[in-house]
Amino acid sequence: QVQLVESGGGLVQAGESLRLSCAASGIIFSINLMGWYRQAPGKQRELVARISSGGGTNYADSVKGRFTISRDDKNTVYLQMNSLKPEDTAVYYCNADVKYLSSGYIHSADSWGQGTQVTVSP
Repeated sequence: QVQLVESGGGLVQAGESLRLSCAASGIIFSINLMGWYRQAPGKQRELVARISSGGGTNYADSVKGRFTISRDDKNTVYLQMNSLKPEDTAVYYCNADVKYLSSGYIHSADSWGQGTQVTVSP
């Protein structure tokens, strides 16, 4: 009932920038936390950044000062990634804590997007 669709990944060189977007769709009642996670080959998925409905943010230490998370009032979250490094190479996943309407009831879901590849070459 809720879909998260990511876009904006790609291949860049070290030092360049990318902007990821993630749009939530469905009959959404509210979204509290929205965030970005990443998973590199052979590693566990890790939190990159997240933002609350009130605008509060937190970041992984490895991306502080380089990445900025933001969201609009239309259920879309963004991740501006500057000064990219090869170690940022990973599949990036959008995540949202969503309350949605279905069959006349409000349901809660921890929703994930399908992932978008970010590759940073040296």
